[in-house]
Amino acid sequence: MTTIGHLINGQLVTEGTRSQHVFNPATGEAGKQLDLASTQTVEQAIAAAQAAYPAWRNTPPLKRARVMFRFKELLEQHADRICQLIGEEHGKISHDAMGELQRGIENVEYACGAPELLKGEHSKNVGPNIDSWSEFQPLGVVAGITPFNFPVMVPLWMFPMAIVCGNCFVLKPSERDPSSTLYIAQLLQEAGLPDGVMNVVNGDKEAVDTLLHDERVKAVSFVGSTPIAEYIYSTATANGKRCQALGGAKNHAIVMPDADMDNAVNQLLGAAFGSSGERCMALSVAVAVGDAAGDALVAKMQAAMQTLKVGPYTDSSNDFGPVITRQHQEKVVAYINSAEQQGATVVVDGRQPRVAGHEQGFFVGGTLLDNVTPEMISYQEEIFGPVLQVMRVNSMQQAMDLIDAHEYGNGTCIFTRDGEAARYFSDNIQVGMVGINIPLPVPVAYHSFGGWKRSLFGDLHAYGPDAVRFYTKRKTVTQRWPSAGLREGAEFSMPTMK
Repeated sequence: MTTIGHLINGQLVTEGTRSQHVFNPATGEAGKQLDLASTQTVEQAIAAAQAAYPAWRNTPPLKRARVMFRFKELLEQHADRICQLIGEEHGKISHDAMGELQRGIENVEYACGAPELLKGEHSKNVGPNIDSWSEFQPLGVVAGITPFNFPVMVPLWMFPMAIVCGNCFVLKPSERDPSSTLYIAQLLQEAGLPDGVMNVVNGDKEAVDTLLHDERVKAVSFVGSTPIAEYIYSTATANGKRCQALGGAKNHAIVMPDADMDNAVNQLLGAAFGSSGERCMALSVAVAVGDAAGDALVAKMQAAMQTLKVGPYTDSSNDFGPVITRQHQEKVVAYINSAEQQGATVVVDGRQPRVAGHEQGFFVGGTLLDNVTPEMISYQEEIFGPVLQVMRVNSMQQAMDLIDAHEYGNGTCIFTRDGEAARYFSDNIQVGMVGINIPLPVPVAYHSFGGWKRSLFGDLHAYGPDAVRFYTKRKTVTQRWPSAGLREGAEFSMPTMK
């Protein structure tokens, strides 16, 4: 059985003290063994990053960017292998894995612009012969803790920008599907990154807590569930670190009576069931305004779902694959059971899908629930599975009130032909990312990603312009070189422009 280790100071290492299985969720079989890092191993990674920092910090941004250019090329050259590793351990269908990789590559492309992004600001003669400028300096050693659902894309949200800004990085990927993450880190080494600038430690809570408490780590980025995000944020900030922690979601789509219903159904199919619903931007709730819209939506969705194909990643004709673990499969099914017991109508039942040849896989079929109400557990909590819930209200304002009342505020969208309604919705909804006839309003790489309320802990969003601010600290320098004819006497009041 293959053992997956850690990348520390440019070398693959294993510890051999503790380990756990890595499963293929399509077969239910444990195909690999993951070495779990102890505190000592994580500290070695931090020490390697700290040792590499002075030289990397002083490497010109253009040279750092050239490493990212080569890294981008390697990601593209090895795309098939990366997607295979994602499929083997996550279960994501090959076309979906390729989409994940492409969105990650776009973040690398943005990081290639570091010389422009880091050039700072300059003002001449802010006072008599006084010049002032701001520059963006790296923080030092920074860390990323990433989730299972995007083992390539989410790390690429973090370490390319952190590294190109002059920091050194320690990454703790998900222990569920670590191979693709480790592989792209090795490609970064191949691109010419000096040893120690990028390190990967695979592990569990012991590894996480070591990163959160070690004073050498100056900032932590996290993506995962809200309870863990809150723990990460509170612990990191209590230890004096900068932190951005992205949490869970309950994303709603408002379907207005005037919506292009066929388009809305097609968009909802992909947004609800793509990646088996295991993404923080999945649309898990459709809020129909009026019973006529609700009836049409449910009828068309029920018909469209008959062609949905769930199966292993090796068959690219499948629409989505298994969920990540047996325990998560059982949890998703329990949410469906709970909704039915609390009065929801199970229109399409995916609790017992049949996938020939993969009977032990962790599959849940596409499920459609109607007549869902706010007090249901399945509505209040994040299911993170291929389940779309339909709710019915009488007005757009009621739909917006429903969304605003939820503890999560990650993403939302509205399907309508009414420009006035769309503008009112986007101006007033209390959610961080909004789509107008766009079901997954995930910002492009040169914007930034982040929700509101309990979907984000911290002041800065992920990737894009906010990433530059998160991974650097501003220093403002004001200087004057006095000449003989302009020397001034002592000043005891606050300096001002007279």
